[in-house]
Amino acid sequence: MKARLPFVFIIITMMLNSIGIGLILPVMPNLIADLTGGSISSAALWGGILATTYAVMQFFMGPTLGNLSDRYGRRPVLLVSMVAMGLDYILLSLAGTIWWLFAGRVIAGISGATFSTASAYVADISAPEKRAANFGLVGAAFGVGFIVGPAIGGFLGEIGPRAPFVAAAIVSLANATLGYFILPETLAPSKRRAFDWTRANPLGALISIRKIPHLTSLIIIYLLFTISHQVYPAVWSYFTIEKFDFSPKMIGASLATFGFFMALVQGGLIRVIIPRLGEMRTAMWGMALNFVVFIIVAFLGEAWMLFALMPLMTIGAVAGPALQGIMSQLVEDDAQGELQGIFASVTGIALILSPITMTSFFKYFTSTEAPYYLPGAPFLASSVLDILAIAMLFIVARRIFSKKTVTDVNAG
Repeated sequence: MKARLPFVFIIITMMLNSIGIGLILPVMPNLIADLTGGSISSAALWGGILATTYAVMQFFMGPTLGNLSDRYGRRPVLLVSMVAMGLDYILLSLAGTIWWLFAGRVIAGISGATFSTASAYVADISAPEKRAANFGLVGAAFGVGFIVGPAIGGFLGEIGPRAPFVAAAIVSLANATLGYFILPETLAPSKRRAFDWTRANPLGALISIRKIPHLTSLIIIYLLFTISHQVYPAVWSYFTIEKFDFSPKMIGASLATFGFFMALVQGGLIRVIIPRLGEMRTAMWGMALNFVVFIIVAFLGEAWMLFALMPLMTIGAVAGPALQGIMSQLVEDDAQGELQGIFASVTGIALILSPITMTSFFKYFTSTEAPYYLPGAPFLASSVLDILAIAMLFIVARRIFSKKTVTDVNAG
């Protein structure tokens, strides 16, 4: 049991982290509208710009934090980032203009890149054949956090749009305190390597993967998948307000329900799916399911249908951990932090492109300029990206199944 404690600690840490993030989601549309004096449609575009600001910082800092954790260990990087996130929420709770929110997103983007270090932590303590499933448990921890966080955030949002930020600051700083006392170091000094700026900057990190067969293609597929799946956080609050007239409490309830199903899928179902289908087939079927669900969501007519579809929405998310599991077995142990930093950078690119693109679609197709009123237009755009990813993965799978190294990977 003692050997399992570090993994339990990191799961708890990620869960508390996601609670802090989830707390603020239900009130962001109203807060942005209050600060800008615009409509929900306009607030969505501002929200996309803010999300892009966050993503730019995450893109540049993901590989840096991942490489710093390869050099100095996972623990110090995690703790410093968690403290920074708590201070960011304090700043956001005091925001008087939209520019305060931009400053807050810069800080959040830096501290949010911690996910790469947390994933490297999981890789350190997991057997190669268990990494994909354990990455899924990290996702499940986020899912549990999104059960609790948005529900509380929606409730506090009825008090005022700033109340959830105060609560998020408290949770994040408590998270850092908990980590200080219970989070041990997992990277032995003998496995650490010198810090290298060439590998720590996002472009250098991405260039370095070219020497590993098939990894570049898989990274592109992971990028397309992530861009398409990011449609949910990018437009969910704005879509549900525009389409179904959701209150902050209802937004919180819907996100909490989504998080509940996500926890079930990534914490349990993924451990059944991957051993039976293999990582490659799991990724393919997950993305195929996403394609179908995106098209259905785009044309939903009733709010209850959104809740009914949530199990299918979350099952499709198994493609992400499956792709991560395939790629993590293609690199050496001393480069796991670097690879997870690359994942963070790829996610950062997706977060740069997806929010601004999806909210622009949303703004246009909810305006009087649009030839057809369709709040669900961003989901149609995601379906196009998803089918491209499926086609690419099919081609890559045909090539790599003949290679012994990747056959071994898929056997996991």
